[in-house]
Amino acid sequence: MLDLDLKAQLAGYLQRVTQAFELVASLDDSDNSRQLLELLQTIQGLRSDMITLRTDGSDARKPSFTLQRVGANNSLRFAGLPLGHEFTSLVLALLWTGGHPPKVQADVIDNIRALEGDFNFEVFMSLTCHNCPDVVQALSLMAIVNPKVKTVVIEGGAFQDEVTQREIMAVPIVFLNGQTFGSGRMTLEEILAKLDTGASASTAAKLSAQAPYDVLVVGGGPAGAAAAVYAARKGIRTGVLAERFGGQVNDTMSIENFISVPETNGPKFAAALEAHVRAYAVNIMNGQRAEKLIPAAEPGGLIELQLANGATLKSKALILSTGARWRNVNVPGEAEYKNKGVAYCPHCDGPLFKGKRVGVIGGGNSGVEAAIDLAGIVAHVTLIEFDTQLRADAVLVNKLKSLPNVTIHVNAQTTEITGDGQKMNGLTFKDRSSAEVQHLEMQGVFVQIGLVPNTEWLKGTLELTRHGEIVVDAKGATSLPGVFAAGDATTVPFKQIIIATGDGAKAALGAFDYLIRTPMAS
Repeated sequence: MLDLDLKAQLAGYLQRVTQAFELVASLDDSDNSRQLLELLQTIQGLRSDMITLRTDGSDARKPSFTLQRVGANNSLRFAGLPLGHEFTSLVLALLWTGGHPPKVQADVIDNIRALEGDFNFEVFMSLTCHNCPDVVQALSLMAIVNPKVKTVVIEGGAFQDEVTQREIMAVPIVFLNGQTFGSGRMTLEEILAKLDTGASASTAAKLSAQAPYDVLVVGGGPAGAAAAVYAARKGIRTGVLAERFGGQVNDTMSIENFISVPETNGPKFAAALEAHVRAYAVNIMNGQRAEKLIPAAEPGGLIELQLANGATLKSKALILSTGARWRNVNVPGEAEYKNKGVAYCPHCDGPLFKGKRVGVIGGGNSGVEAAIDLAGIVAHVTLIEFDTQLRADAVLVNKLKSLPNVTIHVNAQTTEITGDGQKMNGLTFKDRSSAEVQHLEMQGVFVQIGLVPNTEWLKGTLELTRHGEIVVDAKGATSLPGVFAAGDATTVPFKQIIIATGDGAKAALGAFDYLIRTPMAS
């Protein structure tokens, strides 16, 4: 199941195990059970002095297995095969159960240990979902650290009957004590904040007590990471505030145009960005959201940033790199059936629609790539494009048109997404040339129509275009003294990762130039 290189890497990781633990498998006669047993035997064989394997588990979900530290009563279970994007989650769970310390701040671990109550989590994921590992790893760590937290990680493809019964149409989705807790990517800090409001207040107090920064970067995507590195290299006090480090790049599966890196994927690239920033003396404040910018009261004065948790940060210069998010189609039914058939990530949620009929809204590169990927999984794909022709690269369009289970409608305006109150069941569109209205029955639709800058919180504070983009000059300066901006949230054309990184570097250099030329208020 694991090739020689992967086995060698895993063997190296398992040398870090310092505490004995056992793997307890619940199996049946299925192929999945045989594969899981083979995987667990491989793991146990690589560190037999510390890892024990038992096959006498009695869990109702088969195949599944628990990781149990000897002498402890933690409860972490994987149901299905944790491969694909979740193989890293498995490796980390093995290391953490075996005593290897996680790369998590000590106060976060303290907050996990301090949780009181009974927390029974179930998290459904798919092996192709790149949003799932963050949630899986956060809940796995919580179960290992605090015995009051019990976590079951469920691979939806292996338990289709349960997925159907619970009407799960998007991953990751988390249930707490049988009730829906959250869906989509969530950080460990976000999960803790939902469970323990006291922890959020404590974090806010610690943030507010910090000394002012020379440069504070808002946003942890490619632009923000580059800005932080360039600012830190000047030897000035630098901080980064991010809702999730990596930003939108986390949702990009394949990156093949970042010069000097022939091929990588979004989560891997995001991890590399964070590692590079952490190589410098940069304070990263992850899982935090800015809500209000208060300009300096006088030239050279401190700029204030108010956060959603009530904290206030101060800085001599500010770099806004808040990026963008998927654009909504804004038709009746979209909001109602979000995560109930309406999806935005074909890589994450596509496997949940295996053998079904789905639609894709959008004929640019993202939409056509999504349709191509989905065509290999689902029964049929219908692509709806508002323009009179597909706007994707010719090579992608030709590939799409060659697929036998794809129908394309151009010059078509989506007008409604329909459903039965529980989940979507169809899509209505209007032919823009004939005004004819058609309704198509389908079980899912993937919206792929571009991005919206994350700048709503800045309206009325600095100059924005009618599209919400931050207006910047050649040095990344905005209409406010000391405030700079970079990346997809700005007027810089061509929203590309490599452009955003250069843009972030430019904004940092612009901010440094501002600092050395502007007398600072006392």
